[in-house]
Amino acid sequence: MSEFLVEYGMFLAKVATLVIAVLFVIAGIVNAGRQRQHPEDQGEIRVRHLNRELKDLRDGIRQAILPAWQRKAARKERKKEEKARAKAGKKASAIPAPRPRVFVLDFEGDLRASAVDHLRREVSAVLRVAEKDDEIVVRLESPGGLVHGYGLAASQLRRIRDQGHRLTICVDKVAASGGYMMACIGDRIVAAPFAVVGSIGVVAQIPNFHRLLKRHDVDVELITAGEYKRTLTLFGENTDKDRQKFQEEIEDTHGLFKEFVRDNRRNMDMDRVATGEHWFGTRARELGLVDDLMTSDEYLGGCCEDAEVYEVSWQTRPRLAERLGLSVEGTLERVLENWFHRGAHRFWQ
Repeated sequence: MSEFLVEYGMFLAKVATLVIAVLFVIAGIVNAGRQRQHPEDQGEIRVRHLNRELKDLRDGIRQAILPAWQRKAARKERKKEEKARAKAGKKASAIPAPRPRVFVLDFEGDLRASAVDHLRREVSAVLRVAEKDDEIVVRLESPGGLVHGYGLAASQLRRIRDQGHRLTICVDKVAASGGYMMACIGDRIVAAPFAVVGSIGVVAQIPNFHRLLKRHDVDVELITAGEYKRTLTLFGENTDKDRQKFQEEIEDTHGLFKEFVRDNRRNMDMDRVATGEHWFGTRARELGLVDDLMTSDEYLGGCCEDAEVYEVSWQTRPRLAERLGLSVEGTLERVLENWFHRGAHRFWQ
């Protein structure tokens, strides 16, 4: 009888495991389908009150380093001040004027400026609540990348300026090429002393396998309509005419880049800074590429003295494959795609 119960228990365990596995797969399929149908619903805006966090950090350190009698005296003093403010407010019969607000956004750029998908939502959310005297700070980190990606990212920041809000850009590490294209829109650019800034130039590179294929008797047929539909290619034979046309396109892109920077930073010698070079923050300030030297922590710490500071971010829910650690295939695809784009597109670099 006991052997029967053991075998029956094992059978039930196997059935339960199978059922759970099937339900898990079904749930994954349904979840994936929902993400494809409504990808915009797979995230939410989150807000952190930085003033409160700094206060908690300060109080935590005080609790750790002050003796008990000083902690007790500090609590009494704080309660006394709070009562005095409340009493003064009642006597004045007026609501104290609200402090100005500072909204903080983060942008960490990659080759394709993929963070623009989050940035556009964050900007849209903040612009719906920001008032005239509020400031928006963007902590920007980017070495540049694809022209069209960073062009869109810069346009998102332009929306802030167009609505009349103050825009401050903080650069702790790097804002080069497409990153500087975004930064130059700010009313004020604040950079750490050794942050890398500048690189106002354009670069494009493309490998060519024509001679290798020819050596192995492999022909490549390229059919186009329009004289310049395709200039330099990966597999065909490139001519001097193709190279000349591609160079013209690069020069035109560089010209647009310089015009954009000139429109936003008028106190710079464009011939001096638009050479594709980059500089550290200290030199960048001398050239007019940035306005002040300090870290974003220092700048926001000062803001907390006079304003309420809120960090705003769009947070997405991880996909099923990411939760299971099964995103290796997707990572490989992105690496290959980045390699292709590096060979076939122009970059702000």
